[in-house]
Amino acid sequence: MLEELEQIERQALSTLETVQDEEALQLWKVTYLGRSSPLMKTFDQLGGLPKEERPATGRRANQVKRALEAAWETKGENLRQTSIQRTLQSERLDVTLPGRPVARGGLHPTTLTLRRIYRIFSDMGFQVYRSREVESDEYNFELLNIPAHHPARDMWDTFYTTDPGVSLRPHTSPGQIHVMRQYAPEPIRVILPGMCYRYEQISARKEIQFNQVEGLAVGKDLTMGDLKGTLIDFARRMFSPEVRTRFRASHFPFTEPSAEMDIECFLCGGAGCRVCQGSGWLEILGCGMVHPLVLRNGGYDPEKSMGFAFGIGPERITMLRHHIEDIRYFWMNDMRFLEQF
Repeated sequence: MLEELEQIERQALSTLETVQDEEALQLWKVTYLGRSSPLMKTFDQLGGLPKEERPATGRRANQVKRALEAAWETKGENLRQTSIQRTLQSERLDVTLPGRPVARGGLHPTTLTLRRIYRIFSDMGFQVYRSREVESDEYNFELLNIPAHHPARDMWDTFYTTDPGVSLRPHTSPGQIHVMRQYAPEPIRVILPGMCYRYEQISARKEIQFNQVEGLAVGKDLTMGDLKGTLIDFARRMFSPEVRTRFRASHFPFTEPSAEMDIECFLCGGAGCRVCQGSGWLEILGCGMVHPLVLRNGGYDPEKSMGFAFGIGPERITMLRHHIEDIRYFWMNDMRFLEQF
């Protein structure tokens, strides 16, 4: 039995030297250390040996087993190191080559337009004032000369919350009351940018959420001429020094008189095209002189103070400047669209 163990050890170690890969190493392990291997069978045969031979044979069998296991582990480590070196040689990298450029993000087109609007009005002396997006019915409508059940409320398809009298603001005009009550009776000149929400059918021209920039100036002796001069200057800075503008009479409950401002279509030069629907003009904002009741609700005496207000849609201006025909592009997160800016 001892001679048989010696022969098993020599044969196993000799065969192990010829192993060149992991698959052959696993086969070797099954052959010489597996349950059905000759070495493992010797342990089953110990009970049939004379009692005086059993200790020596058992010790030798364990020695052979430990020797083969150690040789198997060493061979496995050598094969792994060889494989690593082979991979490093065949798949090595040239670290002197330039790396791939990291893709850089950019500002959203609406953000670019908003920043341009901020800069223009900042140069005119207007300050940015932020107001909340969730408003009470009082600020959304009542204080803006739109009482309950007034037909003018149909102009704003409002998102109401489960709390009575609380809704998402459909326009930034409630911010006028906040800023007037904070600074009255001092003169003010502010713009109030923010997100608005309306329950409307989504289409190429309408969305349920959109940005708006409200403008408000209150002081002594302000006139419609001051409003027109401010907005004409804004249009020239935003679009072109040669841009033509016009004002059309309109109606808003919180301004009197009210108007809408158009610019000459820069695609057709006023001749009429599909974008301007043949009129030669493009609407960009609504405006007017602040209604005396709204001034009073804001803390000003309409006998001593006058004010003008306007509301600008940044998405609409972005669409006009870049010839974008579908407002839904602004909210689709389509990189093909956004990377153009």
